[in-house]
Amino acid sequence: MPFSNAIEVGKQLVSLMRQNRWQDAVKSWYSADVLGIEAGAPQPEMRRKEGIAAVLANGEWFADNHDIHASEIRGPWPNDERFIVYFKLDVTAKSGPMAGKRFTIEEAGLYTVQNSKIVKVEFFYLGM
Repeated sequence: MPFSNAIEVGKQLVSLMRQNRWQDAVKSWYSADVLGIEAGAPQPEMRRKEGIAAVLANGEWFADNHDIHASEIRGPWPNDERFIVYFKLDVTAKSGPMAGKRFTIEEAGLYTVQNSKIVKVEFFYLGM
């Protein structure tokens, strides 16, 4: 049953993220050939992340380049084989044009599940 499968995957994913175990969440619940799509990547070629290695590398980059002061994670909200998770992050950039600046990121992730693994995740940013 797709609905119950997606909601269970979503609950487990959110649980790990709330524990600040972001990379464990990806390793546990993303498929090897997951497709990640970012709405607000600095360069257009950085919008698509194909495969779990690329998604993990993006997560490592974010962690290495930002101090996360607080996070709010809400959801999952399911619809058949998909679910949405809301994120609000209070961060300070460590590098780049925003280095030293503290700001808030609000986004929603739309996750698609097949065979108990996330095969696609699309991020939508508030105000982009």
